[in-house]
Amino acid sequence: MLWIKAFHIIFMVTWFAGLFYLPRLFVYHAMANDPATQAQFKIMERKLYFGIMTPGGVLTILFGLWLWLGYGIGAGKVWLAAKFILVIILVVYHLWCGHLVKRFRDDVNSHGHVFYRWFNEFPVLILVGAVLLAVFKPA
Repeated sequence: MLWIKAFHIIFMVTWFAGLFYLPRLFVYHAMANDPATQAQFKIMERKLYFGIMTPGGVLTILFGLWLWLGYGIGAGKVWLAAKFILVIILVVYHLWCGHLVKRFRDDVNSHGHVFYRWFNEFPVLILVGAVLLAVFKPA
């Protein structure tokens, strides 16, 4: 079970690294003016989203489900239900990031760098909540 928990944490860190970095790329992409720089950001965003973030998110969820269904961790507990809600919110945020990657790819971004600076802060709130729930396991 400890291996499963370790992999859950490893992939969660991978997922969050992407969730923190991709919106930061959006900030710089929204500020870029020359086509060569914009093309480079498109490549970086696509590779980060599809090559790191999405596999990290899927594996985080799979290992988390394995801990719950395979070992009963958190079964019937309020903290796990709250964590599930945070994960669902995070999945929606992740999918929104994917939508934004496509908008940048298609050159139809409609937000400025300030929007993305605020957008970049959201996963921090989810991370704090998820870690506190996992550590303290309130009733």
